[in-house]
Amino acid sequence: MTIPEIDKDFLRRQLPEFAGQTADYHNEKIGKIAYKEFSGYFGSFAQRDGKSNMLRLRCSAGRITAEKLAFIAEIIRKYNISRIHFTTGQTIQLHDLSAEAAAEILEQCLDADIIPFGCGGDYPGNVLCSPLSGVEREEYFDVLPYAEAAAQYLVATIPDGKLPRKLKTGFSNSPQNLTHATMRDLGFAARPDGRFDVYSAGGLGPAPCIGIKMAEAVAPEKILYHIKAMLATFRECGTYTQRSKSRTRYLPELLGGEAAYKAAYSERLLQALQEGGLDLQPEATKITKRDFKLITGFRITSQKQPGLYAVNYHPQAGLPKIESFLALADYLQNIKAAELRLAPDQSVYIINLTAPEAAKVMSLTPDTAYNAFTSSVACIGSTVCQMGMGDSQSLLTSCFEEMATQYAASDALPQIYISGCPSSCGTHQIGELGFRGTVKVIKGTAHPAFTMYINGCSLQGSERLGEEAGTLLAEDIPFVLLEIGKHIAQSGLDFAAWQAANPQAIATIVAPYMKKIELLSK
Repeated sequence: MTIPEIDKDFLRRQLPEFAGQTADYHNEKIGKIAYKEFSGYFGSFAQRDGKSNMLRLRCSAGRITAEKLAFIAEIIRKYNISRIHFTTGQTIQLHDLSAEAAAEILEQCLDADIIPFGCGGDYPGNVLCSPLSGVEREEYFDVLPYAEAAAQYLVATIPDGKLPRKLKTGFSNSPQNLTHATMRDLGFAARPDGRFDVYSAGGLGPAPCIGIKMAEAVAPEKILYHIKAMLATFRECGTYTQRSKSRTRYLPELLGGEAAYKAAYSERLLQALQEGGLDLQPEATKITKRDFKLITGFRITSQKQPGLYAVNYHPQAGLPKIESFLALADYLQNIKAAELRLAPDQSVYIINLTAPEAAKVMSLTPDTAYNAFTSSVACIGSTVCQMGMGDSQSLLTSCFEEMATQYAASDALPQIYISGCPSSCGTHQIGELGFRGTVKVIKGTAHPAFTMYINGCSLQGSERLGEEAGTLLAEDIPFVLLEIGKHIAQSGLDFAAWQAANPQAIATIVAPYMKKIELLSK
């Protein structure tokens, strides 16, 4: 079938309204809540200062071709953008934009076939995909063509109007489940037999839950029927009036239980299948490039294509230095088959490189992680995000600074996940160690604090939401992590094995810091 594409002229006709409303907000003629409800549809949100905007670039399936990369680099240079962000939703956010710049870039994105529309608000969000799909040696099969088809189909539904809330969709190519496909509003998890298991009604954030398995062994060419059924179920059975219950995770409750929800979904799936016309036959990109030189290293992944490699670039909390990003973009314009794949941990893979090309890419991107801990995740935080409660970026920086010369402790710690608020943009609920921003009021004064989570896991078949382990003052967390890291290093185990062998160790370590809050409150 030919998947319909969104009517870009329809979108262009709405741009003057976006420009006008954004200018009015910056001039304090519109309130914060009213503007947020308006601007999310355009993939843009006001920043905390009230004088600048963020624009979220939809990168379907996390894929950025060399052509789109060149466009993004051109925009960065043209508008002198000094801050961009790789997000856990596999998008790129452009920050600190004036009202005029945000409107102009939004229009230019349409010409470059980048659709920010619907990347916020109550619409289908960016479709996630395992970042190394198509090149990963251990994958069950290449899910990228299906993720891209799903993205095109979902984007085309944006003019149909709002959903009860946002719809997050993910595709996973292996049990690594990097996209948390089994914990999404709608998820497609690859199987060894070349088919998908379908999950829905999951999600992180408030009232988090693991998805419900809705179907097994679904032929890949049939996925759009499941997406159509999910959209219909959500629109017809979800609530538009009770916002606190409007995510898909509440559908089983609203319908009277999991069985009733499955029945409602199955009814709409059957109807979609009877209507037909959505069978897919996508073609995977064929990579004919080959080489025979070798390269190894922490950042290197050997692809299944002989002699080709992927390089991981993980700037701190997904905030690359602009000069590194531009140098990378310029270099890749002349590299055959090279492209970027954004990952849900705020890193990016540069794929289809020969060994010499991989070495050059590494030299162009020195601002990168060197172990699991320095690969940690943090949302943009409360200094930028209007919804944020905690300064995620500052906390992560403080942790890195405390660990800068503590090499053994740093190497022992796992990747940590920090969210500035309950929305879980930093995916704190799936990490072995996670933190969620909050405040502690001590004698009438609010102090920055974070609630600690432990033992989360997103591996398919072992999914587990993190457990709360107490609330700590932000200033104490670097010392807590240092102590944990030292204990792990001394044990000679990795974090998971150490935690299993010492299940009360973290509680013992954090107890004095929680006691400190108690004493200060007296």
